[in-house]
Amino acid sequence: MTQYIQNFVKFQPLLRELVARDIKIKYRRSALGVLWTLLNPLFMMIVLSVVFSNLFKFDIENFPLYLLSGQVIFNFFNDTTTTSMGAIISNSSLIKKIYVPKYLFVLSRVFSSFINLMASFTALMLVMLAMRVEMHWTVILSPIPLLFLVAFSLGIGLILAAITVRFRDIMHLYSVFTTALMYLTPVIYPMSILPKWLSPIVRANPVTNILIMFRDVMLNGNLPSISGIIIALIETVLALGIGLYVFYKNQDQFILNI
Repeated sequence: MTQYIQNFVKFQPLLRELVARDIKIKYRRSALGVLWTLLNPLFMMIVLSVVFSNLFKFDIENFPLYLLSGQVIFNFFNDTTTTSMGAIISNSSLIKKIYVPKYLFVLSRVFSSFINLMASFTALMLVMLAMRVEMHWTVILSPIPLLFLVAFSLGIGLILAAITVRFRDIMHLYSVFTTALMYLTPVIYPMSILPKWLSPIVRANPVTNILIMFRDVMLNGNLPSISGIIIALIETVLALGIGLYVFYKNQDQFILNI
């Protein structure tokens, strides 16, 4: 463990450069640059709010905020895991030339997505102020679900990065999986409309638990439930543990498959 910590400290400058590079590549030749991290969720919220609030008539107070809070959580998970999947493959030239702790490439994708998460969170706060929604004191607890989200996404990202090196088809199949996962996460709809057989399936989705916790502290003024925290902690520890194990067991073989 001491060696891992020393390596992390030693390669911190490289990690910062990788994060900066990811951000620059994403917004290269864009007139508004990083500002799009604020504008994208806002535009999507407006479009989806108009469509779903009129088409389905969801009886949700402040539906735009309900929708935007769902986007903040799910979009981060989707972006982090999707970009982490190709973290090793896209840095193959560097990996072949010098020794670099390979987990740094996945970590850089998580950190760059985290910057987008903070921008989306800022957009949510601005919309809450613009709509003059009551700002509950529980907002200060929002780092709790966000911390679970980041750690859980890192664990899944490590798994995907490791297995994608050998099985490239996952890069094509994963977008189908995340599309299905979005509909199994209450981003757009309330849990109350789900049939009895589907509700347990949606609740079994780890992202659902984190999302409900986030909405409780941000919109409803409720403290996170003890059961929700325990479940999120177990799911996060499992994802991180399995992710680190899979990545560690496969990292020496990366050079043979990239």
